[in-house]
Amino acid sequence: MDIKELYKLYQQHPCITTDSRDCPKDSIFLALKGASFNGNDYAVAALEMGCAYAIIDEKRIIESLEQRGKLEFQEKLVLVDNCLQTYKDLAREHRRQFDIPIIGITGTNGKTTTKELIRAVLSECYHVMATEGNFNNDVGVPKTLFRLNEEYDIAVVEMGASHPGDIKTLVETAEPTCGLITNVGRAHLLGFGSFEGVCKTKGELYDFFRAHECPVFVNRDNEHLMKMSEGLADIYYYGQSDNPDILIHGEVVSCAPFLKFRWREQDSDAHYTSEWMEVQTHLIGAYNLDNMLAAITVGYVNNIPFEQINHALENYIPSNNRSQMTVTEHNHLVVDAYNANPTSMKAAIDNFKLMEVSPKMVIIGKMGELGDVVEEEHQKAVDMLAEAHFDKVWLVGEEFANTNRSTLTATLFRDVEEVKAAIATEQPQGYYILIKGSNSNKLFELPELL
Repeated sequence: MDIKELYKLYQQHPCITTDSRDCPKDSIFLALKGASFNGNDYAVAALEMGCAYAIIDEKRIIESLEQRGKLEFQEKLVLVDNCLQTYKDLAREHRRQFDIPIIGITGTNGKTTTKELIRAVLSECYHVMATEGNFNNDVGVPKTLFRLNEEYDIAVVEMGASHPGDIKTLVETAEPTCGLITNVGRAHLLGFGSFEGVCKTKGELYDFFRAHECPVFVNRDNEHLMKMSEGLADIYYYGQSDNPDILIHGEVVSCAPFLKFRWREQDSDAHYTSEWMEVQTHLIGAYNLDNMLAAITVGYVNNIPFEQINHALENYIPSNNRSQMTVTEHNHLVVDAYNANPTSMKAAIDNFKLMEVSPKMVIIGKMGELGDVVEEEHQKAVDMLAEAHFDKVWLVGEEFANTNRSTLTATLFRDVEEVKAAIATEQPQGYYILIKGSNSNKLFELPELL
């Protein structure tokens, strides 16, 4: 059965489930595989629970029906070469039913925040479908695309990567009509092999746009993105410099502690065509200015009035442990505990150093997937902390044990459980506390204790 025929089957039963524990009546079960599970093993059970069909990629399931006394399910099992590829192909076929703008977003840091900011801005005038949470991989992107329906005017699809070729696969599934790369940095080096590998993989988004002559939004101040975007036909630039080809120009006003910035429009003759507009945000971090400018540029190109762009940005409240400020009974917490790599770690430390608050404490967790540069990058983090002279420094993870901390007064913890014990004993109070680390550190468990 080819994809066209399978899609007709989907149109008759427009609900695909990949979880045998959640099988709505008359849905289609698709047997995906993971490190510790094989969906094929649950296909017959899914049919028993009410699924109309089950898509599998192992013939043994069909062959076992007679032995299991389940021959009545023979016509309901659809055998394909690869279920994951079929999932992506079906999602692409579904996406092609809708002639709407689809904005593709990737990048090392800030892609989820930028996606949410763009969603907020566009929602001022349009019905927007956007990636939920971080469903940005080869399972999450198809899942997102299947949410498309006639109600939506525009879609924002986030795409993540940890290995070469990941973005190429995702853009060929989502077929975005425009988009952006937030930045490129030293992350997932264990999978990419090098920073050059990161650039090549993230640049697969540009490669798609280059081939299909799609418009792209580019940070004019990012030298890596400027080099990667060479040859693109239709570029809208944003940035903080006074470069004459920038469309949307902005600058930081203050970070005390939330980011306040101002922005203005520039025409093709390098004349500023609008007065400065000041925006007070609920985001922590000067590094979020680039994300704000990206959202403004996307909104501008999609005809969102200036006043409504500003309204969306001023009212956006971050979530999911990204650039959040939480005020507890005892402390002010800057929580950025979802992800950490050398680029985002430097940005977080630099920004916390600039914040006009006192006293300051940092709880810094290890950075994951750094491969051969793990010691080098954790030493850089220690050196940055030493230069910042924070009032209290806690380091979490054995990766910090091998660093030279002679210039830094810090307490070293093996894991989050040791940190919890220290909090119970020391009970820090009156601090502004930065909590930054990879999700694997589980530092997201700390705010409720502080």
